[in-house]
Amino acid sequence: MNNQREQHLNRFYELLSLLEKKCGGVRKLAECNGGMDWPQRGVYFFYELGEIRSVTGNGKRVVRVGTHALKVGSRTKLWSRLSQHKGSVKSGGGNHRGSIFRLIAGVSLMERDGFNVSTWNKRSSASRDVREQEQPLERVVSHVIGEMPLLWLSINDEPGPESKRGYIERNAIALLSNFDKEPLDPPSATWLGHSCNRERVRKSGLWNSNHVNEAYDPAFLSTLEVLIAQAGQGA
Repeated sequence: MNNQREQHLNRFYELLSLLEKKCGGVRKLAECNGGMDWPQRGVYFFYELGEIRSVTGNGKRVVRVGTHALKVGSRTKLWSRLSQHKGSVKSGGGNHRGSIFRLIAGVSLMERDGFNVSTWNKRSSASRDVREQEQPLERVVSHVIGEMPLLWLSINDEPGPESKRGYIERNAIALLSNFDKEPLDPPSATWLGHSCNRERVRKSGLWNSNHVNEAYDPAFLSTLEVLIAQAGQGA
């Protein structure tokens, strides 16, 4: 099975190379903005500086896969979701309560670098004073995530349980994840995620918790190939 998974990972990264050409190259999140020609809906793939493939070939290692608007009636757009991860351009901070990516990156920074923010990951809302006290860490989180290059794939389907975006997201995560598997392309020794308090992040080597312990359907790669071939020129 591991040999098959290695083959599937190689194909996955070959397809992302095609997507990179469609997008005109990767872009750091900090360099992205709402004025770019974003698709209304899609799937995104984050890389991280210093994280490279060491088993399935050369090049960048995907560290997070995500999408948005999976619930029926949801109106969230792709850039809206990415901007939640990016944070505020004006303040340099952000809101970790609106982005699980920011939340777990902040938890990891607290563990690794000794930040003491007792209100982090507490309650779904907070007063203005609390949010202001959290901003020094929020700014570091913005810098860390902002430096991450990403690709995006336009999939403008309707929100719902049968969404192709959800199908691609969960199968890509399951394929990439090293959770309870012989590791392929493991994270570097200095990867920030090693300091995360979530076992699924540490063991998977991804900034994801959902789907990391699931099996993947190899057929999703054929679907991904078709979607990339259909994608127009990126922003």
